[in-house]
Amino acid sequence: MADSTTDTYELVDSTALALAQLRCPRCHQGKLFTHSALNLSKFAQMPAQCPVCSQTFEPEPGFYFGSMYITFGFNVATTLVLGVLIYYLMGNPDTWVYVSIVTAVTVLLTPVILRYSRAMMLYLFGGTRYNPNLARRGE
Repeated sequence: MADSTTDTYELVDSTALALAQLRCPRCHQGKLFTHSALNLSKFAQMPAQCPVCSQTFEPEPGFYFGSMYITFGFNVATTLVLGVLIYYLMGNPDTWVYVSIVTAVTVLLTPVILRYSRAMMLYLFGGTRYNPNLARRGE
């Protein structure tokens, strides 16, 4: 893991792009997660606060339990899209094919879905808005 004093932070002015890049909702620079999504043992670890603006990433205890509903929505969308694709691309195969493909893709996407569910929860219900005055410029 890189030392936080040597990390560089790129300013993202768009809230949608900051969310897509999993950045702090307040300064749009600090990273929401400490490790890569490919690190399967630590993909869900978040720092306690933003390394740039010191915004806390857990507004209250148990805050991210609500992200289960967002995760459910992502998984339903994944199932529907895959079901339609399988139907049209494979000509309505047996049920076991649907179940196998949807299960495999959902398991493979779990780290990404969890991260975006938490980020959306923080952006939508964290009570923080973007403040461009907190951003480090040119560092």
